[in-house]
Amino acid sequence: MTTELRPIIDEPALVVENETKTLVVADIHLGIEWDLYRSGISIPSRMQFGLDRMLDYIKKESPGRIILLGDVKHNVPQISWQERDEIPYFLESLAEHAEVDIFPGNHDGGIEYLVPKRSDITVHPVRGSVIEGIGYLHGHTWPDPDLLFADYMITAHNHPTIRLTDSLGYSITEQSWIRTRLKADVIKGHFRSLDLNSGKGKWKGPELIIVPSFNELCGGVAFNESLHDDLLGPMFSSGAVDIDDAQVYLLDGTPLGALKFIRKMEESRPRLKRRKKGVNK
Repeated sequence: MTTELRPIIDEPALVVENETKTLVVADIHLGIEWDLYRSGISIPSRMQFGLDRMLDYIKKESPGRIILLGDVKHNVPQISWQERDEIPYFLESLAEHAEVDIFPGNHDGGIEYLVPKRSDITVHPVRGSVIEGIGYLHGHTWPDPDLLFADYMITAHNHPTIRLTDSLGYSITEQSWIRTRLKADVIKGHFRSLDLNSGKGKWKGPELIIVPSFNELCGGVAFNESLHDDLLGPMFSSGAVDIDDAQVYLLDGTPLGALKFIRKMEESRPRLKRRKKGVNK
C-alpha cells in the first residue's frame, strides 16, 4: 500500500495515510505555564486551547491513530501539579477518539506516572519504533536500528523555524517543516555492527521529516542560522543529517527550497548591531 504524508495546512500537524490514517503532533509541552510562572511570567493554562485544536484535527481527519511525538509534558526533572492535573485528562480525551501512541522526549521523564491505564494508550521506547512501515522517534537519542530500514523517519525535538531579517534589523520567524535524508557514511560509522546493505543493496536510508512544535510558547531553532552543532540531538550534532540539501516548507505549504540556498539570501544573514557614535571599544 502506498504511504501518503500530508501536513494539515497552517497547522503543525501531519497526517500519515497507509493501513491506518494517523495524526502526528509533536512537542505539546503541557505544563509550560507553570515553568513560566516560576520565572515571573503569569499566564493562564492553555491546555484546553491545545486540546480543542487537537479535537478539531480529529474532527476533520477522523484518524484511527494519534501519535504524540515527544515532549508531551514540559517540566524536568520534576512533575508539576499542573501536569498531574492536566495530562491524564488530555490523554483520556484523545483516547476517546483513536488509539494514542506516545514516543517520549527529553521532557517526558516520569510520563508513565501520568498516562491513564488504558489498552489504547501505548508508551514506546525512547529510541523509537516502526509502525506500519514508518519510523517514529522524538529525536533526542539515536534511533533504534529498525528505523533505518523504514521508508520514512518522522522526528521532532528541534522546533524547526526559519528567521528572515530585513536591512533595518526587523526579523520574522516562521515555523517550518524540514524534509531531508541521513548521511550514509556517518550512520554506518555509528552503527558499525549493523550491516545496512544486507539484503537491500546499497543503503539509501529513510526520508527524514522534522515536525514543527505544536506549542507556540516553546519558540524554535532557526535552521537557516544554525550549523550542525547548533541543532539538538545526536543525529544532528554528529552530522548524520543532511542539512544543506534539506527542503524547507512553511506551514501554509509554501516551499522555500534547499536550506543551503536560503542561507545565501541577504535576509537570512544575522545582522550586526550598529555601534553607537562616540563610544569606543
